[in-house]
Amino acid sequence: MSFLQIRQLTKQWQDTTAVDAINIEIEQGEFVALLGPSGCGKSTTLRMIAGLEEPSSGTIMLQNVEITSLPPGKRQLSMVFQSYALFPHLSVKENILFGLKARNINKDEQQKRFDAVVELVNLTAQIEKKPGQLSGGQCQRVALARAIVSQAPICLMDEPLSNLDAKLRAEMRSEIRTLQKKLGLTVIYVTHDQIEAMSMADRIVLLNAGAIEQAGIPESLYNTPASTFVASFIGHLPMNLLTTQQQIMGVRPEHIRTHHNLSDIEKKKTYSQAISAQVLNCDYQGIDTVVKVKLSNDADQETIFKLSLAGLQRIDVGNTVFLDWPLEQQHYFDRQTGKRSAPVTV
Repeated sequence: MSFLQIRQLTKQWQDTTAVDAINIEIEQGEFVALLGPSGCGKSTTLRMIAGLEEPSSGTIMLQNVEITSLPPGKRQLSMVFQSYALFPHLSVKENILFGLKARNINKDEQQKRFDAVVELVNLTAQIEKKPGQLSGGQCQRVALARAIVSQAPICLMDEPLSNLDAKLRAEMRSEIRTLQKKLGLTVIYVTHDQIEAMSMADRIVLLNAGAIEQAGIPESLYNTPASTFVASFIGHLPMNLLTTQQQIMGVRPEHIRTHHNLSDIEKKKTYSQAISAQVLNCDYQGIDTVVKVKLSNDADQETIFKLSLAGLQRIDVGNTVFLDWPLEQQHYFDRQTGKRSAPVTV
């Protein structure tokens, strides 16, 4: 049996279903990201696991024990919040030890755990400071230390990096993942940032309107999206989607080649038929250039594609380019359901 089992978990408010009968199994030591846009039910799911929200129906089992109705303090869970939730009048050390003191852990054990964790999170020089004297990254380390020192079976993290700048977020992603692996923590991590989920998680559960759209390792969501929603949500740039009479075809921006004229295109059976497009915008981003184009041969509707071209690419706005891509990089989806399907042959 899995370490944590969530069965048919549902949360309703009158006529609104925030979480719709979801099933999740999490193994001990696994890092699982609950990913999705605002309002998809990820934070509500986390709050039900934590005991901060009462499910409308369903069960939560931890180590073969049902905890669905237990109060938060009885669930042996630790939690790291977006807001840090530190006591401003307490020192770093007092903040870290607060939970242990509240549970009447003996002083020797408190000190033993504190000495171990404060070195892990690189806060040795800050232990006598108050939260107001710390940077955002240091405050987040204090919150992490407080969670780790509890030695709870599962650590729940609710968008813990959203208040940090981009550079610090990248550093903290690496630190959290390193700590999780080193300590063998079981982590459930809520985020709306697919880069966080892709770079940190062993497994991603992607939620959409309260239901699980797809769950699996990051590579599976990227390489074989189960629906157009997954295809559009996962990736540095969303997958380009082209609606045909039979179905929806998708191709990722980094798999598209550009040519200035048809004679430049190598005639390969492994590549798609060339499509002409008008350049609308070029956005140089250092590692790549994002090119926005409008497909020229789409008479019924305006279709916009984005391309990711390596390095600096100078293409004048208004120019016509020709696009093709490897056939094995094409994805197909049903027009009615948006679900992944096999290609329709005519």
